[in-house]
Amino acid sequence: MSASGFGVLNIKRVDRLVALSVFGSLLTVWLVLTGFDAVTQFLRQLSHVGRGGYTLDKLVVYVLVTVPRRAYTMFTYAAVIGGLLGLGGLASSGELTALRAAGMSRLRIAMSATGVVAVLLVGVVILGETAAPWGDQQAHAMQLRRNAGNIGMASSSGLWARDGDTIINARAAMLSQHTGVSTVQLNDVRVFTLTPDGKISRFQRAASAEHEGRQWVLHNVRSTVLDDTGTHTTTAVSQPWHTNLNAQVLAQSVIQPPYLSMRDLQRNMRYLESNGESPGSYAVAFWARALYPLNVLVLVLCAMPFAFGALRSGGLGKRMLLGMLLAIGWYFLQKVMVNFGTVYGMPPLLANLLPVVVLAMAGWLYFRRHA
Repeated sequence: MSASGFGVLNIKRVDRLVALSVFGSLLTVWLVLTGFDAVTQFLRQLSHVGRGGYTLDKLVVYVLVTVPRRAYTMFTYAAVIGGLLGLGGLASSGELTALRAAGMSRLRIAMSATGVVAVLLVGVVILGETAAPWGDQQAHAMQLRRNAGNIGMASSSGLWARDGDTIINARAAMLSQHTGVSTVQLNDVRVFTLTPDGKISRFQRAASAEHEGRQWVLHNVRSTVLDDTGTHTTTAVSQPWHTNLNAQVLAQSVIQPPYLSMRDLQRNMRYLESNGESPGSYAVAFWARALYPLNVLVLVLCAMPFAFGALRSGGLGKRMLLGMLLAIGWYFLQKVMVNFGTVYGMPPLLANLLPVVVLAMAGWLYFRRHA
């Protein structure tokens, strides 16, 4: 076999060695973190059993449908800790030292570990755009029914509620920012007023409804009254809406922007922008989701150097602690930088991209010094 062919074969063997070590550690950590988070939520929700028809069976379903989102959230931490444990295991057995002695650079070994994460990221991103948002919609619908028995949520037709002789349907509910305060906003609202014998006596359709002060207000509303003389239609830019819908319950049950799919985030952004409102937290969440794979890969690549040198004698506990501190520290640093950029009017894309650029520069400087 030629020298070049032997080199390619060696590289493939090294990649396989590092990949198997990191893959096993990552999956183990991912399963433990996701399971711990799910069990913690189960215990937290036990206090609500028996309230509003919320049974133990429904609690189990509630936790199960949120597992995809929890797995998506925990993958970043699992990738960092699992990568460190995988390379740390090779360091403990002396294989990492042998690879370095054979002339492999730290960057080359770190890239092999990051490659495993990149492959898994494909499935994680798909999970975050499909099963995770669907599960969160189901969970929030259950929460809504628990907190307010007269309100229900269907994935295809939106929110449904009954208030006396009135039936209310809103295609979507979202959080709207006004003077720095988040308020719930219902979009594409239909209000059916029924007679005692179940016939429709009045139908209202509004572009949106917002809770302003102590009352609800309908915007761009068209009202149709049906009586013995026929139908009578009026329009108004805005008008008070007398309803007993609990705005606080709705606000707590609206799915938070970080838990929405990118498609839903884009839809909400377009709606707010078309009405002259700032997309706010939806734009920040959208770019955070779009840059999620890049953030994970850069974080893992920059964390791998900690598996060299001092970690050979550090032990399992030290590697896990360092990985957790690194991932948690990066999470809070990123949040601070994004919030800082948002407060000072920085575009959401730049606010989300700046932290990963800073981390990538730090990693580039390290690998350049330790080639």
